[in-house]
Amino acid sequence: MSQQPPPSSPPALFTIPIEPLGDRYPAGTVVCTEPAPAVYVLTITVGADNRLTTPTCRALLAALDTLEFGGFAPGVVVTTSGIAKFYSNGLDLEHALSTEGFTPDVLYRLFARFLTYPMPTVALLNGHAFAGGLMLAMHHDYRVMNPTRGYCCINELEFGVPLKAGMSAIFRLKTSAATYRTLVLEARRFGGPAALDAGLVDALGGLDAVLAFVAARGLTTKAKTGVYGLLKAEMYRESVDLLGAAAHARDELREKEAAKAYDARRDQGERTARDVLRKGGRASAAKL
Repeated sequence: MSQQPPPSSPPALFTIPIEPLGDRYPAGTVVCTEPAPAVYVLTITVGADNRLTTPTCRALLAALDTLEFGGFAPGVVVTTSGIAKFYSNGLDLEHALSTEGFTPDVLYRLFARFLTYPMPTVALLNGHAFAGGLMLAMHHDYRVMNPTRGYCCINELEFGVPLKAGMSAIFRLKTSAATYRTLVLEARRFGGPAALDAGLVDALGGLDAVLAFVAARGLTTKAKTGVYGLLKAEMYRESVDLLGAAAHARDELREKEAAKAYDARRDQGERTARDVLRKGGRASAAKL
């Protein structure tokens, strides 16, 4: 008996190139397919772990523009990865810190675009979603995660980088206080079932689970009236505001002022500590 060939992937509707970034990251692609009517899957493939560099963010923005303004029927946008191990490993910290305007003009622009996109969006977490990768997923409307492979986490604690206001707001809006505390202050890694229990994701599975999720909720029809993006912009107004350039500038100024205040506290604290230790653990109240 002859065997049937495996089902082929749907043909690409379009492909957006991801430009190489020096010697560290090769060229990649964002490929759009339509596995079900009006369900558009954007598959990101760049480097070993889909870092959110300037070229990757710009390619995703171009893909979103193409789906909105390129004559495609309103539907649902799904993002996933062509790399089995990673949905996205987040930012390249060196690139993010050395590229002028990266955070407000590139990263936050991408986050805000997904957050207010005029169609339902689903992040299919096929593998790890770390730090900025999880942030990207959280700016989607829904998340579906591989139940057996990959973790999602906010691990800035582990490499000593504070969260900016525009990065943290989405977690305050979309997760419980306990989940947010565990994510940020413990850097806990959530596997699929734990992520579902914590409310970080909405379902478990792969693309079949996404298609079933979309069908069960009738998501392909939600964008037809033209107000979907406006409803989201109001729903997540705090986060939208904090992703803006003016708020980012205020955030930067606040960080500088906080650093100065810390220097002053440290100087006073060191004097107090010296006084306490010099007196054998008995500090004068006037010194405190």
